[in-house]
Amino acid sequence: MGRIGVALTLVGTAALLPGCLAEPVGCPAIGHVAGVSVTVAANYADDVASLRLKACQDGICTEKDVLLNPGATAVDQGCTPDGVCSATSSPDGTLQGFLELPALSETPLEASVTGTSQAGIALPARAVTLTPKGEYPYGEQCGRVISAGVMLDREGLQQR
Repeated sequence: MGRIGVALTLVGTAALLPGCLAEPVGCPAIGHVAGVSVTVAANYADDVASLRLKACQDGICTEKDVLLNPGATAVDQGCTPDGVCSATSSPDGTLQGFLELPALSETPLEASVTGTSQAGIALPARAVTLTPKGEYPYGEQCGRVISAGVMLDREGLQQR
C-alpha cells in the first residue's frame, strides 16, 4: 500500500472513531432539597391538625412545625396508539410534610413527631430511628440523591 493508501486509511479511521466514543449524557435541571418527608396515613389524617418534626443526625438536631398539604397519587390514563401517555393526580386522603436537612447523609437518623389533634389535644409523641437512602435516579453521571421518609399512622412512626 502506498502513501496515499495509508493516508486514506488513516483519514477514514479517524472519521469513524467519534462513533465509538460514548456521548455525554445530559442531566435534568431538577434541584433536590435534602430532608425528611413525613406522610400522615389516610386513616389517621382526619385526626391530625398540626405536626412538629424533629430530626437528629450526627449530633445535629433540626426541629420545626411542618406544613401539612393534602397528598395525592398518580392515576394512569393510558397511552394513545402513537405512544403518548398521560396521568393525572388524584387526592389519596394522606397529608404530606417536609423538614429540610441540607446536611442529610446515609448515617442513622432519629426522627420524632409531636402534634395536636383537630380538637386541640396533644397527639402521642412518636419516634423512629431510620437510615436515609442514597440513589442515582438520573444515572451515576448526575450525582447521588439522599432522601428519607417517615409514615405516621395510629400505630406509630415508621420508615417509609
